Amino acid sequence: MFPVVVVHGGAGHIPKERVETSVSGTCSAARAGYAVLRGGGSSMDAVVEAVVQMENNPRFNAGCGSVLNIKGEVEMDAIVMDGKTLASGAVSAVRNIANPIQLARLVMEQTSHVCLTAEGANQFARSMGVPEVPLESLITEYSIMRWKKNLAPGANPVECQMGKMGTVGAVAVDSEGNVACATSTGGILNKMEGRVGDTACIGCGGYADNQVGAVSTTGHGEAIMKVILARLVLFHMEQGQSVEAASDLALAHMKTRVKGLGGVVTVDPQGHWAARFNSQQMSWAAAQRDTLHHGLYAGEHVTQSIEEPL
Repeated sequence: MFPVVVVHGGAGHIPKERVETSVSGTCSAARAGYAVLRGGGSSMDAVVEAVVQMENNPRFNAGCGSVLNIKGEVEMDAIVMDGKTLASGAVSAVRNIANPIQLARLVMEQTSHVCLTAEGANQFARSMGVPEVPLESLITEYSIMRWKKNLAPGANPVECQMGKMGTVGAVAVDSEGNVACATSTGGILNKMEGRVGDTACIGCGGYADNQVGAVSTTGHGEAIMKVILARLVLFHMEQGQSVEAASDLALAHMKTRVKGLGGVVTVDPQGHWAARFNSQQMSWAAAQRDTLHHGLYAGEHVTQSIEEPL
């Protein structure tokens, strides 16, 4: 078994001018997570570090690149899960927090709850000493442009969401065979205030169980929730399917049953991994055995030394 971290930067269609930064961003996140594993860190440490990197990158729909709700404000969701104990922590509809994934981990480690929402989550953040950041620091010009475009009569925010990098996430296996997942998002464009998607829901946005594996999902949240996508992938693995086949079967079911498009990154405790999607593109990267793997289009799989620049 070789420790591994696999990350995704969102499923959908990525405009040509944003492809390069999407690929470099996911590769940087995978490198950061892998550095944690190489240093003896846990799978939980690795996935949180990888997702923090993407939350801090304005090119992704998480943290400082989050899309805006109908009122032009940022509301973010995040989840972590530890496969060793099934401990999980999540936050939904949080504001003024630079790294919701770190707050989700605090919910897991410092409370008896799984999910805190909206003002309650922000109050918890303050009690934990998590600094609040100005709302405008999380809003990019790109997000404002897309928000205004989708206020127009007849606009389809769900369809247009696929032109913006979506939810980010990571899964990992550490040297002890423990798996973990982390997922973070700004949600969907021009969503209703208070909307919570799949990311913060256990079994939908992510799931981790040492007896099976770990999954982080991306795509249209409402579709993912209807099929409980992350847990569905693991169900197929429990039936003897490989990480690749289980991922494909679950995504195919979501497309057939609810016309949902998306993607997943998946690992099992033996270090096998997959990055699969049925959308036009999904930016993904993985690091294992000092090798960096990455891709963007169906069938694309580039490999290079972990130290080699892109």
